[in-house]
Amino acid sequence: MPIAAAADGTRLYFEEIGEGEPLLLISGQGLDHGFWDPIREGFAQTHRVISFDNRGTGRSDEPHEPPYTTRGMAADAVAVLDHLGVERVHAYGHSMGGRIAQWLGIDHGDRLGALVLGGTTPGSAHGVARPAAVTARFVRRPRDEQEALDKWGPLFFSADWAAAHQDLVRRLFVDNPLSAAARRLHYGASEGHDSWADLPRISCPTLVLHGGADVLNVPGNAELLAERIPGAELRMLPGAGHGYQFEFEAEATAAVLDFLARHPLR
Repeated sequence: MPIAAAADGTRLYFEEIGEGEPLLLISGQGLDHGFWDPIREGFAQTHRVISFDNRGTGRSDEPHEPPYTTRGMAADAVAVLDHLGVERVHAYGHSMGGRIAQWLGIDHGDRLGALVLGGTTPGSAHGVARPAAVTARFVRRPRDEQEALDKWGPLFFSADWAAAHQDLVRRLFVDNPLSAAARRLHYGASEGHDSWADLPRISCPTLVLHGGADVLNVPGNAELLAERIPGAELRMLPGAGHGYQFEFEAEATAAVLDFLARHPLR
């Protein structure tokens, strides 16, 4: 089993497919590498795609101390790259994965080619808050599979698309067991994220990609990130929600690949 070791000894599971310039995919809160499985082939046509299980998810270890942070999880990502001998890489993080990716740009910019921040925010302290009703729905733990489907589908996708793709919704959010402890640790890491003061230190080419109808991380956050990061490009996908990379796969994948092609590794 492919395993890299973090600085504290935590074992991190990873996978690779494809050939070309390396592209690291970083999953969001409580999600393992499998989040990217339905769409990673689109990137693997032109890139060596690396995905991994954040600590506490999938086949990676689940240490309970110290508390998880997005900055620490960025260091985990670097440990995977070090294990693979990858000196420089493009990185694409979504949601909390985008918060982790922000710290890659801030603390490990010399390791990055291009950076893609998808559906993410600079943190609650300076970001645009989601509606209170959405937060209440987001944090409520489903009682059974049907309630999980009813919860996650509408939070990520349009209602009609979610209803027509129940198998994908189940694969992403139901067939992805997470312990109660890991859920709390991931939530704490995401809620504790605050990169605002350091975002101007990101010097690599950056694309901020966001769904124009995202209710989990509302679109105003994308505008803040694009303004705060020097030279960042903003690409809004009209009508797309938090799960834009699936419902709007062709457009979203093309946007990322075009950006990477315009900013090859040096």
